[in-house]
Amino acid sequence: MAQWAMGEKVRGYAHRVDIDADAAVVWSAFVEDPQLARWCCPGAALQPRRGGIFRARVDRLTELEAHIDIFEPGRRLRLIYLPNPQLPPADSVITDDFMLDAVPEGTIVRLLGSGIPSATAWDTQYWRLRTSWLQALNRLKIFVEGRSGTGGRS
Repeated sequence: MAQWAMGEKVRGYAHRVDIDADAAVVWSAFVEDPQLARWCCPGAALQPRRGGIFRARVDRLTELEAHIDIFEPGRRLRLIYLPNPQLPPADSVITDDFMLDAVPEGTIVRLLGSGIPSATAWDTQYWRLRTSWLQALNRLKIFVEGRSGTGGRS
């Protein structure tokens, strides 16, 4: 088994989606399990509070669990992923930080993912996380705009 040095190099990703809907509507899609499961992935669940847990399946093999360390209703949700025996070992802290900004045209949702080891053993998981979240955020836009009756204007 490979050992990673403290201070290993890490990588991340950044995504942005502009949603033609009120920030409160977008936020409820994040924190209400039935809505979360519609755009994130089937079975996704979140305990909407600081100290709560987020669970989701990235693919058919990998279920992720994260601790919610920042929970600012309507504005920000940060996940710190817990160690997972299905993934290669890592000394880094892997996070996904969702930030919502209410703007006159609707809501801007930003996601900053960080702490993913740059080691080759993590390449597949890095691309899974990066592309899965990009696809999920696009589904969030379609889901929320469809519910709010905007018809996808942005």
